[in-house]
Amino acid sequence: MNEKRIQEVIEIEKKADEIFSKAVAEADRMPQLAEQEVKTLVENARLQAEKEAQTLIANAQTKDESDKILSQAEETTQKNAALAKHNFERSTTYVISRVVGRG
Repeated sequence: MNEKRIQEVIEIEKKADEIFSKAVAEADRMPQLAEQEVKTLVENARLQAEKEAQTLIANAQTKDESDKILSQAEETTQKNAALAKHNFERSTTYVISRVVGRG
């Protein structure tokens, strides 16, 4: 009976050693897995930030272009208004001179 008990204890110790070895191996892999996960998260965050930055830049450029076009349109409108006023004054002078008989 003692020999059987000794064999059982030896078998239990072998299983305990196996479990311990697996636990140590798993513990050794955990930092590597965690590091890889962190690298993946950092890379994903970087890509997302880069994408958002590109979108912001594109929107800013579009707004700048819109502002520039609007400014040019306002400038052209002002020039046309000034030209129209000048032509109106010339036309008025011409019509008055024709009516009065000087033309």
